[in-house]
Amino acid sequence: MNRVEFKGLRRTALAAFVIMLAVAIFVEGHAVLKETSPAANSTVKGPDVPIRLKFNVRVDAARSKIQLLRPDSTTKDLTVEKQETPDTLATKAIGLTPGTYKIQWQVLAPDGHITRGEIPFAVGAP
Repeated sequence: MNRVEFKGLRRTALAAFVIMLAVAIFVEGHAVLKETSPAANSTVKGPDVPIRLKFNVRVDAARSKIQLLRPDSTTKDLTVEKQETPDTLATKAIGLTPGTYKIQWQVLAPDGHITRGEIPFAVGAP
């Protein structure tokens, strides 16, 4: 390999490294839900259900939102508790009767992007 080819190869490798680094930073900034309680499509005991959402990055609790979609299609805003860790949101749904519910969440990640999602679950008969 001559000197010109080596220089070109070095530039290509450097460009590839910069692109991979930029992609890694971009992807890492988005909030991706890693763990939930209740788990998606699970059945839990009521009437009070603790809710915990853990993400891959820190999330801004003050600018995040958790709602409960009830079986009758009405929604209730749930109060986000003080964060124990920067990547986790917690709240509690109280007085749930048997039926199917959805947790609707919206979080703000460090990269400034808002991420949304739903977690379906059911409350079983006592």
